[in-house]
Amino acid sequence: MRATLRWAHSDLRTHRGEALFLVLATAGIVVSLLLATALFGYATNPWQRVFTQAHGAHVWLHTGSAADTGKLRALDGVESVAGPYPTAATTLASQGTRASVELRGTPDRPAVGRPLLTAGHWLDPANPDGVVLETRLARALLAAPGDTLALPGTGRTVTVLGVADSAEPRYRPGERPGLVWAQPSAVRDPGGQVIGLRLTDPDDTDYAVQRAVTVLGAGAVGEVSTWKQARAEAQGDNRLLGQVLGLFGLGALVAAGLAVHGAIGTRIRGHLRDISVLKAIGFTPGQVVRVFLLQHLAYALLGAVAAAALVQVLGRRIPGRLGDTVGVWQGLPGHTVALVVVPVGAVLFIGATTGLAAWRAGRVPPVPVPRPAAPLGGRLSEVARRALGLRLPPALVLGWHRAFTRRPRSLATVARLTLPLLLIVVAMSAWTTIDRFDSRPEQIGLPTALTVHADSGLTDRDTRAVLERDPQVAAAYPGVEVAALVPGQTATIALRGLGTRQEPYPYALAEGRPAQGRDEAVAGQGLLDLLDVRVGDWVRMTVGDQPQILHIVGRSIEPENAGRVISTSLDTLRENDPGLGPTLYELRLHPGADPNRVADRLTEAGRGHLDVNAAPNPAEGLSPLRGVVVGLIAVLALIGLIELLTAIGGTVRDSERDLLALKAIGLSPRQITAITVTSTACTALAAVGIGTALGAPLANWLIDAQGRWSGIGAGIAQGPSTAFLLLFGMAAVLGAAALATVPASRAARRRLADTLTAVT
Repeated sequence: MRATLRWAHSDLRTHRGEALFLVLATAGIVVSLLLATALFGYATNPWQRVFTQAHGAHVWLHTGSAADTGKLRALDGVESVAGPYPTAATTLASQGTRASVELRGTPDRPAVGRPLLTAGHWLDPANPDGVVLETRLARALLAAPGDTLALPGTGRTVTVLGVADSAEPRYRPGERPGLVWAQPSAVRDPGGQVIGLRLTDPDDTDYAVQRAVTVLGAGAVGEVSTWKQARAEAQGDNRLLGQVLGLFGLGALVAAGLAVHGAIGTRIRGHLRDISVLKAIGFTPGQVVRVFLLQHLAYALLGAVAAAALVQVLGRRIPGRLGDTVGVWQGLPGHTVALVVVPVGAVLFIGATTGLAAWRAGRVPPVPVPRPAAPLGGRLSEVARRALGLRLPPALVLGWHRAFTRRPRSLATVARLTLPLLLIVVAMSAWTTIDRFDSRPEQIGLPTALTVHADSGLTDRDTRAVLERDPQVAAAYPGVEVAALVPGQTATIALRGLGTRQEPYPYALAEGRPAQGRDEAVAGQGLLDLLDVRVGDWVRMTVGDQPQILHIVGRSIEPENAGRVISTSLDTLRENDPGLGPTLYELRLHPGADPNRVADRLTEAGRGHLDVNAAPNPAEGLSPLRGVVVGLIAVLALIGLIELLTAIGGTVRDSERDLLALKAIGLSPRQITAITVTSTACTALAAVGIGTALGAPLANWLIDAQGRWSGIGAGIAQGPSTAFLLLFGMAAVLGAAALATVPASRAARRRLADTLTAVT
């Protein structure tokens, strides 16, 4: 045991930098995997907890006031119901902030879909103007219990009594109104009613919706939302962050395992005599294997333990959503198990790759075998001889030749170095795609910056006059958005009529052509998947009791409503309903205009009749991904550095036996150094070329696949520019050459006795 520890200590002193990089890389990998686990747990568990504690409804149906919802209680598969509750669409204003809301008359605290109070108390019949706000809505309005909110245009005010969590789809500015519970007397002019159904079998949700719509009649159902939609919205960007961290964490783990495998293999080739001596003095093959295995397991264990401690102690202090996520995750039941299993799994994987490489050390014979004078493939190739004949610098020719002489070993080195570089290219593509959402939103389905809703106090002409009067408004597109039942009556989608044929709305198309003729429309990927249709198909939907048949001529990039959107012109919808007027206006601003300032001016000019909201941008939820990408690139760079140092060490050792011959033919130490540097640079250049060539299309495929899964659709990927990739490649190659310079220079100036020892 003492001899084993002395060998490990000696090896650590010789390779301190490599050991440090391995510990840091392992720590970064484990941190990534733990954060991914936290994000996955946080994405599902909080909503599931609320749904379970609230005894949530699996289906919510918004119907007309005259619908006989009592029939739904007798449907097969319906365990219990919530409501019906009268509803009214209105607007709340607080501290200069406005939000569209659904005012829901709730006489008693429901048993199904029960709101979970987080602040304040429930409704009090003695306070008829008291309300309870859904948590996200309260956060958007900066409201707390005791605050007074105004209903613009009515002269009424309400008092916030409490704030509650709900398992229903949450408030999203410009997309979904916030939920406000109030006394039925506060809903003075109900525009409909809502009823919730709790099912005995949640898997039968689609069938239950179909039965409910059939019983009530398609014309009586305005909108349908299900628990699956609410869960998907709650998971949202947290699940995406978890997927990114998990994917890169696993990729980095594989790259680290391969780097360790290559490092041990190179070290074994450089210490064949030492290993033979160990066996000659009594070391068994198992003991030799354990020397390498325990040493690298100790490095991995140190990094894994440090990572787990950092996440446990400092994880909740990470700024932004990641810190909040870790804080919630630490209170979940499976937190302790994950905190142990993930680091142990990473250490075992690194141990497995280490064991495979260390097994070769156990097979080294106790009597050293003399090295062949000329290694297989060591002769100059025809290309190399011709290059020397053309009087090219010998250092360049011999360096290139040395890099690719031993093809299996050279290919393995290039492959191990390619993997972290490939993942770095994918990470950079993720960064540029996020930047595209920020800098060029018109290319990813957000051509307009503001959405304006006008109340009944302004006519269409007056509203357009106010909007077009602002000098920074380039165009105002009138529109309407309604909920439509899909064929089969199992779900509702968003049907939009935006712009006119004279002034069409500038959709961001990824496939097909714009909707120009009668009954033509463009649809999001989520809708195409939901209905199992393609561009070129005709689809039929129902708005109230009116059927609407549209021809899908293009696929638009739709970041809203999970892509379950079909869009046409306002003129097309008016052909089916001549009395239809615009209910919203999408504003395209001049370049450089500040949406917040324009919104403030329009709100002031509307004198309380306009509700102006910024168009929701998915990049706002992806901002934590930037820091994640930077951290992942740093971890991958460490792994690449480990592999590069291994390759340099192997090249220097292999060059020792050629040192006498190179000096004999008249090469100077500087030229001999240049051979090793050129060999390293050629290896790095091959890895950069392959990593970039494979990484760019892989990144586009992964990002577009995520876009299709989320409903936005393919076509959002944006890779780094060619110039940036060239700079990245040049930096990697020049960095590799610079790292190889010092050890190569030392090896070229070794004493004659040292060189003879290395050769024998």
